[in-house]
Amino acid sequence: MKYVLLTLISAMLLSISWPTYGVPFFIFFALVPLLMMEHGISKFSSYNRKSWMVFGLSYLCFVIWNIVTTGWLYGSKNPDGSHSMMAVVFPVLVNSFLYSLVFQCYHWYKNAQGTYWGLGFLIAIWMSFEKFHLNWELTWPWLNLGNVFSEYPKLIQWYDTLGATGGSFWILVVNVLIFYTIRTWEAGRKRKDLIRNTSIVAALIILPMIVSLIKYNSFDEKPSGQVNVLMLQPDLDPYAEKYSKDSLTIENDLLTLAENNSKGKIDYFIAPETALPGRGSISETAFEKSLLLNNVKGFLSKHPGAVFATGISSHRFYKNQENIPKEAYEINPGLWVESYNTAIQIAPQQQVQVYHKGKLVPGVEIFPYMSVLKPLLGDAMLNLGGTVASLGIDKERKSFANPYNKGRIAPIICYESIYGEFTTDYVKKGANFLGIMTNDSWWGVTEGHKQLLSYAKLRAIETRREIARAANSGISAHINAKGEVVADTFYGDKTTLFAKVNLYETKTFYTRAGDLLSRFSIFSLGFLLFYFLIEKFKSRTKKA
Repeated sequence: MKYVLLTLISAMLLSISWPTYGVPFFIFFALVPLLMMEHGISKFSSYNRKSWMVFGLSYLCFVIWNIVTTGWLYGSKNPDGSHSMMAVVFPVLVNSFLYSLVFQCYHWYKNAQGTYWGLGFLIAIWMSFEKFHLNWELTWPWLNLGNVFSEYPKLIQWYDTLGATGGSFWILVVNVLIFYTIRTWEAGRKRKDLIRNTSIVAALIILPMIVSLIKYNSFDEKPSGQVNVLMLQPDLDPYAEKYSKDSLTIENDLLTLAENNSKGKIDYFIAPETALPGRGSISETAFEKSLLLNNVKGFLSKHPGAVFATGISSHRFYKNQENIPKEAYEINPGLWVESYNTAIQIAPQQQVQVYHKGKLVPGVEIFPYMSVLKPLLGDAMLNLGGTVASLGIDKERKSFANPYNKGRIAPIICYESIYGEFTTDYVKKGANFLGIMTNDSWWGVTEGHKQLLSYAKLRAIETRREIARAANSGISAHINAKGEVVADTFYGDKTTLFAKVNLYETKTFYTRAGDLLSRFSIFSLGFLLFYFLIEKFKSRTKKA
């Protein structure tokens, strides 16, 4: 019962730390009860299957954490309008299993090499897992520990140096040191050691926050310019209205919304993810002939000096079998099509600038590891209202240059805004502000859309770029380079948001170096595993 209680305490602390409803300071000792559970079972219990007990209890902890923090996925709907159980069950069970596997590896290594080596291993493998979770096809980094302070930007200004992955490292080190302090006190009851270790823990928590507050108050980077942005929030129901309304009606509503709220000079109109068309998609080989896109150009002719950035659904046909991308699928004999979740920028007398979303939502926009799983699962995929086939992607990020001013927008599409190092690639391509085009309407009035907005603040700090975020149903927002929401909208409103967005050119250390601590942790993990194998080899050699 004691070990179950410790597990539940960790689950509770992890859960109540999370944005946008929680208090993040609990995260600094949220893993300590779990570490105590593992240590108690390993050293003092009489269970026959200790490893299974550790795995089972850690899995319980992580399942609770995942349900509480991401249970809003239940808001997703099936095509028949019912709530999608698989949309929440699959991510919760699989993600919890992966975290438990990480913890289990720590348990095995600690038992083989001792507590102190094991604690170092825990930091290395957890950090390595988070990095892995940012990059594989089942990517779901929603619960990476460094995300937890997204509602407290004043305390994490140093993310412009080490990023959100640096926040994960910070949290893990503090948890490990608190556990170490408890263990040394239990072993020796030495007051001097307790005071020293407690002081170190306190310093590790407080000093980064002090550095952050200094950086916050001394931020004085001068912008290279400023653009007037109007973010459009059409509040289009993504399950019904989007596919029942005529595309021209949807576009007319969007342009009317823009026209009625464009007082004064506008440099950028930004519409949400897949704002156009309604049902179906736009052929990329016929952009110049597209009635929808030419209507936008007609609208822009009444607003000289303005460009229109929007999300669309698009596609490209292929007839030559040798050049067919792997994501394309055959629709007729000899005819293949590749579909995209696309961001475009439209300007009169200019070629349409195009970017295809590079980070796809598993089970919605991508069939993970299709060559392996499709023969087993057929065409079955999680369907949260999106495509049931893998979309095509751009392998490199882009920035869209504005022909009328210094603006270069990063066309970030929805889910991509969770990824730190990924986002820096837009800045490396010249982006001087971030434009997030998103549709957070799939989950209804839940924590989902709030958390996704909150994570965008981390990207602003990491890159020191202001953000103009256009969301279909909200929350649309203007976020400054310090990660603060300057202005935002209400969820569910059909409205617009005007912002004067500053342009910045300087590249932060994080933009240049990326997830440095993650790469260091991967190297450390390799060293620790190699050291273990060498020790095991030496031990066997002596016995022989």
